Amino acid sequence: MVKITVMGEIMETGKKKQFLNYINVFRGLAILLIIMGHTMQFGANASLPHIINTEIVCGGTALFIFISGFLFQHLSYKFEYKNYMKKKWTNVIMPYLITSIPGLIFCFTMPIAYKNTFYDIPLLLQIPMHLAVGRVHNIPAWFIPMIVIFFIFSWLLLKLEKKGILYKLLPLLFLVTIFLPRISPEYSDLINLSYPGRYLAYVNYILMGFVHFLSLYIFGMFCSANKSIIDKFYDKRFLLWVGMLITSGLNIYLTYKFNWCNYTISKTFLTMLLLGYLKHYDEFILSHNKTNKTLDFIAKYSFGLFFIHWYWFFIYNKVFNISGVIISENIACIIFCVAIRFVVVAALSTLTLFVIKSLLLKINKNINTRMFTGV
Repeated sequence: MVKITVMGEIMETGKKKQFLNYINVFRGLAILLIIMGHTMQFGANASLPHIINTEIVCGGTALFIFISGFLFQHLSYKFEYKNYMKKKWTNVIMPYLITSIPGLIFCFTMPIAYKNTFYDIPLLLQIPMHLAVGRVHNIPAWFIPMIVIFFIFSWLLLKLEKKGILYKLLPLLFLVTIFLPRISPEYSDLINLSYPGRYLAYVNYILMGFVHFLSLYIFGMFCSANKSIIDKFYDKRFLLWVGMLITSGLNIYLTYKFNWCNYTISKTFLTMLLLGYLKHYDEFILSHNKTNKTLDFIAKYSFGLFFIHWYWFFIYNKVFNISGVIISENIACIIFCVAIRFVVVAALSTLTLFVIKSLLLKINKNINTRMFTGV
């Protein structure tokens, strides 16, 4: 039996559960979208070009959440809460703690440049606060404290599924997702609060993220329990395209007019489209060995890329003395600049993970490298 790790889950290619190549490819594409969302933003804040740009490249977290729910249900046949939590500690929490070290160093050595909102708190108190909220020392890592909530309540989700209740809640949960968009804590607002207030603002962001994304996680479980529905996504692709374009356009309008932004609904349509296309063309991808190997490589490194790409993004901006969101009048120039930044950050992050993994295996060929970097 061959075992393949996917976002902290062990996918077995034995008789009970088949390895799903289209899901493997999907997670590789999801991490690329997340990196694009951080590296390819341009335009003045609240301007129409910036809003259109962010609608296209941002919101990749929805895809990651969906995959987490899909794989959780896919492997639920062997669920045992204690072992499940042990695996999550090894494959998710441990690499998070270890890859947090560079972010903590940046927070302590250049607190203003790195926007460390806990800069005025003693270092020993800062460390647990950073690790508990994730958002400060490694912006994308707010995802980890949030996904831990899903881990904790995993038993309840499966219990509700077995009772036939869980998927009946999806319409209501999607309404919650629509009308409860995520609102990111702004650095300029947070620094004026007391440090308990700053901490509570991040905790609220994590809890709201859990509530906001609960529909996507359970939708992932639903698609895993009813895999034949993915074929219908491809059959109904025209309607899904229309749904994605309408919700994207509506989000752009609401953001521009009322500063009310919610990427998740359009990205839900994107999730269904990608899954439909990937499953439909799965045999085609598998038959092209080089293409499949490349996509498989990206997928295998996806969790590690999630953990460390923000550091290289920060370093890139410092080296070239640019801000996170690039502003220019020349649209061709600006697209070229953000595309280069995306490629460089993704390449350096991948190279870093590859080197660390290789060094760890040289030290001990039997070592579990996933504990250190997620790869």
